[in-house]
Amino acid sequence: MSERDHLFMARALRLARKGLYSTHPNPRVGCVIVRDGQIVGEGWHARAGEPHAEVHALRQAGDKARGATAYVTLEPCSHHGRTPPCADALVAAGVSRVVAAMQDPNPQVAGSGLLRLAQAGIEVASGVLESEARALNAGFIKRMEHGLPFVRVKLAMSLDGRTAMASGESQWITGPAARAEVQRLRAQASVVLSGADTVLADDARLTVRADELGLGAEMTELAQRRPPLRVLVDGRLRVPLSKTFFQVGPALVATCAAATARDRYQEDGHELLAVPGSNGHVDLRKLLLELASRGVNEVLVEAGPRLAGAFARAGLVDEYRIFMAPKLLGSSARALLDLPLNRMAEAPELQILDIRAVGDDWQITAVPKARS
Repeated sequence: MSERDHLFMARALRLARKGLYSTHPNPRVGCVIVRDGQIVGEGWHARAGEPHAEVHALRQAGDKARGATAYVTLEPCSHHGRTPPCADALVAAGVSRVVAAMQDPNPQVAGSGLLRLAQAGIEVASGVLESEARALNAGFIKRMEHGLPFVRVKLAMSLDGRTAMASGESQWITGPAARAEVQRLRAQASVVLSGADTVLADDARLTVRADELGLGAEMTELAQRRPPLRVLVDGRLRVPLSKTFFQVGPALVATCAAATARDRYQEDGHELLAVPGSNGHVDLRKLLLELASRGVNEVLVEAGPRLAGAFARAGLVDEYRIFMAPKLLGSSARALLDLPLNRMAEAPELQILDIRAVGDDWQITAVPKARS
């Protein structure tokens, strides 16, 4: 692949990122159409059910698409869904070459889009900036390949690794810039998930506060039109419906308690989901499988040490976002995770991908390291 291919694919990826907060359950996709070295059309997918990136780009290019090269961050679809196949639109427009960043992991496509183009006499290539394209759609890819959503656990701690005072007081450990970043993480997630302990102790709402997003008007509007589903893990149904959490919008409550309360939740606009479990604890893997079956790509876990630790112990965490504040809370304060370990050999190893300043705080992005 040429340097020019990388340059135009990078532009397509920047366009795809504009759908970061709005495309669920679809992947984020960008498209750039180039003729004689000049961009003649570009587009990105904004919302499910609306035109795909290729369609927007082809409309902008018009007749200039004939003989052009189309750069797409994901293999063009070849099946009829809520919109017609993009592969057919590219063929009809007369493009001569299509470069995809990666093959579509959706079994309904999985190479058939590129094959359709090749059979029509169009030159095809794939794999340009593939790692960047995969990172952008990690949740969609995991759901398609493994039937599970991508799980991101957000944690906030002091320099000495504490999350709250012994009394439970925790607001606010981090500053406004870090809290705005958390709002953006919520906005891009399909689901924001927490547990009964957090909702009871902090009166948590888990809503996206538009005024804290720090995005432009267009992106903020898109994010507001597609708010994440709020999921409460409440194995014993300890959180009363009178709590603020239930007053600010619909929620899904995952429980192992008797489903006889389902009608009461439904009357208040919520869904009660019975999930198998033991000792009043929901089986988190089974919950994630259910969420994936509903089209959930990304889950943001904002929970206390017990539930966050349960996700970690079950090996269900794909990424940690840890916000570290320049404070010391002391030895009697609460630990980051409920993760009882006896030997150093048991300590889970993480790979730190990124560390950056967020206002006065630091944000650490880390992923579990595969054991050899």
